[in-house]
Amino acid sequence: MSYGRLARFLLPLAITSIVVELGSQVLNGGMARVPHATQTLAAYGLAWGLVLFLGSPLGQAKELGLVLVVDRDSLGAVRRFVIASGLVLMAGLAGLTLTPLGDWVIEGLHGIDPELGAVVRTALLWLVPYPLIKGLALFHAGLLLRVRRTAVVSYATLTNLAVSILAVFVLVGLPWVQARPIRLPLVVTYVGVLLELSILVGGVLRYVPAARQRPAAWDPDRPRLGWRGIVRFFWPLALIMIIQELSRPLINLFVARGPDATAALAILAVLYTLGRIPYGWLNELRNLASAFGDEPGSRARIRGFTVVCGALSLAMMAVLFWTPLRDVILEQWIGVPHDLAVRARLPLHLFTLFSFAVTARAYYQGIGLAERRTQALAPSAPARLAAILVTLMLLPWAGVTGAPLGVAALLSGFSGEALVVWWGVRGRQQWRRKDKAAVMADSAGAAGAKLGVGRHFWR
Repeated sequence: MSYGRLARFLLPLAITSIVVELGSQVLNGGMARVPHATQTLAAYGLAWGLVLFLGSPLGQAKELGLVLVVDRDSLGAVRRFVIASGLVLMAGLAGLTLTPLGDWVIEGLHGIDPELGAVVRTALLWLVPYPLIKGLALFHAGLLLRVRRTAVVSYATLTNLAVSILAVFVLVGLPWVQARPIRLPLVVTYVGVLLELSILVGGVLRYVPAARQRPAAWDPDRPRLGWRGIVRFFWPLALIMIIQELSRPLINLFVARGPDATAALAILAVLYTLGRIPYGWLNELRNLASAFGDEPGSRARIRGFTVVCGALSLAMMAVLFWTPLRDVILEQWIGVPHDLAVRARLPLHLFTLFSFAVTARAYYQGIGLAERRTQALAPSAPARLAAILVTLMLLPWAGVTGAPLGVAALLSGFSGEALVVWWGVRGRQQWRRKDKAAVMADSAGAAGAKLGVGRHFWR
């Protein structure tokens, strides 16, 4: 297996990830150009963080399609699981929006004023169906990755992006949007994701053999994939996603209680997507082991390819965030006010270190997924949460607040997560092998000493 094949598999996904992150800045730019721009950015940032958290279990639906679906029966079982999970998540999001619990979470925990809270609640209500729609899109994307049709996944995502960008330009000047600016990101989100899902479903029907097969006659000797097996594989991934998506609302919570909270939340709403441009695509590296693991010598090739990708991400960080291009992106392309752009410089510098953590995490997560040892990945979730909490509580004592505090906490979470993923997938095994070798060496030494004594006696 050559690096060229790995590059051809990853390149569409990587380009798509980068373009999507760049395109997301068009939406931020649109929100920055409507009335009450700072309020709109802060409200959508808070609402989107809560939606990502509540819908996070299905953020790993791609891996269900990539790893577990092997025939028509398993395809139906996993699809039913995804739909049922999506409906449960929708109910949870609706409960947060329509019950007094929402008042406590939105205004109470975050300490924001009722006017901003009302805008956040409106956004949450609109976004209730989003977890199910996105979960189905990710599931069908995983099916296409299994048959190495990454181009179709990229077409779907890029179409989502193109239509979303067009929608921003069409909608931003409409009186309907000017009257209530929060409508802009909500309509744009749905137009894009529904079109993406349609293309992915069409691609599965065309390219995935299991989707075109008739249901096979039941064979009592053939093991069937039931919900117990799906849950056993899925729960560690869901836990990881829940903690990952909890990171952003948790950070927003601490930042919202700090000085100049609205401006700091507006900066983070921009940086969460802008900072992902150079490293977000590295997450796709975890698909390589499952897609190419059946080929001889693939593990060493994937490891070398991963190192090259990490170095490329680091170079992108340097160009985008350590040169004057940074200010061009923030002020001219996105339209961030100059005072907010100045305050965003230090957080963007911190994003440079994300490349190291994400590269290591993606490689070892890929190994765990390919070997179906998802339980070895589960401890990384609480480790990430613990690292974020410690950072959020300690750094304010050193005078670090606002957006720098949020990005530093996220970086510590990524680093702790990567370390624990390595330990769960490989580090523990290496330690056990070394310990076992030491025990065997001690036993051999003791046996040799005893034999030496015996030989001396018989002399």
